[in-house]
Amino acid sequence: MSSTPMSTPSISSVSSPGTSRKGMQHFAARPVTSSENAAPSAVGLLLMSSQWARWGEIGAVFGAAILALFLGKGLAGEGPITSQIPVLLANALMLFAVWLGLRVRGQRLDHFGFAFRSSTWRRSLWVGGQSILTFVAAIAAFVVGAVIMANLMSQPQQADMSGYNAMAGNLPLLLVSLPTVWFFASFGEEVIYRGFLVTRISELGSWSKPWIAVAASAVLFGVAHFSWGLAGMVQTTCMGLALAVAYLVVGRNLWVTILAHGAMDTILFLQMYLQPS
Repeated sequence: MSSTPMSTPSISSVSSPGTSRKGMQHFAARPVTSSENAAPSAVGLLLMSSQWARWGEIGAVFGAAILALFLGKGLAGEGPITSQIPVLLANALMLFAVWLGLRVRGQRLDHFGFAFRSSTWRRSLWVGGQSILTFVAAIAAFVVGAVIMANLMSQPQQADMSGYNAMAGNLPLLLVSLPTVWFFASFGEEVIYRGFLVTRISELGSWSKPWIAVAASAVLFGVAHFSWGLAGMVQTTCMGLALAVAYLVVGRNLWVTILAHGAMDTILFLQMYLQPS
């Protein structure tokens, strides 16, 4: 922890301006530096030594999401908030499973590149600039997804955002939705699809190729947005591809993709709020 007068609570994690130069080619062999002080449990040692156990962990995380979506249907109503219960429950269970995997290994979230640490203003501005570039790349990728669908279907195709129509002109719903989406989507999805999935796939021996981790992260991220329709899944797959590549290029600093993702979610919700009701 820095005690210099120019330090401030950081959005910088484990990367620095120099880490992005390493690129994707060094990803699999270069673990994130983290404060892993706790001793791993017996389960943690198994996860750290067995490739099959790590595959099982990945399956358990996404199996929890499928179970939550199935069980959540009985709790969901037709209201703008209650209809989102299955998705929120799925993300919550996935985050818990990811946290549990870290816990038994004696690791913390900084193993994925997320930590609160002191930093200089220069470092914070650097991370902010990386987030802006990542935001632009992700938006561009989302548009590319729409172009791909238009060419495949021979007519313009867009993600189905009708599930957010209730937000139009509804300020209380907007104010409730913004912090919710920042935690469960901007933070939660980046921890799950970039931090957890990309990192754990990189630990799978012969599967630990950067492009495999990036592709798997992007595809599963797209499938998770099935409620947006086929066009939405293609667009979010392209967006997930951009976010996963950015995560590696910046040296696995999860703050970069969280801020970029949060900006996109905020703009989306503001657009839905401002649309004619």
